[in-house]
Amino acid sequence: MIFACCILSGNAQVAGYWYAKEFSKDISLYKAKAYLFGDVLGSTPEVTQFEVIPLAAASSGELTTLLYKCESNEKEGLVLGFYGDYWNETGVVYQGFGFKNFDKDAATEFLDKIQSAIDANVKFLRKNTDNNNIVFRHDDMDVLIWTSTTSYTIRLFWNGFDSSWERTAFERSKRRFERKTR
Repeated sequence: MIFACCILSGNAQVAGYWYAKEFSKDISLYKAKAYLFGDVLGSTPEVTQFEVIPLAAASSGELTTLLYKCESNEKEGLVLGFYGDYWNETGVVYQGFGFKNFDKDAATEFLDKIQSAIDANVKFLRKNTDNNNIVFRHDDMDVLIWTSTTSYTIRLFWNGFDSSWERTAFERSKRRFERKTR
């Protein structure tokens, strides 16, 4: 398998390439552990305990959410795992991935902002489903939201990724994050 990793400037985010058809929560969990100790928590000669809990994966396979806690470093937060297809010059398909970290407070703010935007604009969104949209920028990410007859979809645009986050996965991520970080 071919694996390349590239550290991006800014908020200690990482992107890379992985030869695979799709990413599951298990693969996301596996890759996120290396990202967390390498780019968020740091690696030291002392033994450091931390936990990573998969919260939810979007049915599209493009987005996974994970909670992390490290009591010794006093760090906890939310990691979004982004996945998308890329082709090289010879036509080989790779699955690209990237992780975006939010500390606990930033994660709460991000999740609440999405929910508040939906709640404040629900009449507009439902007035013309699929056609009426709302969009906002949060940090370095654009968030696009629209409704269908029975649900809503959130699209996150970050670092070249365009990932769909359906209502069920968003609400499950938010609920589990809030419950586990009380």
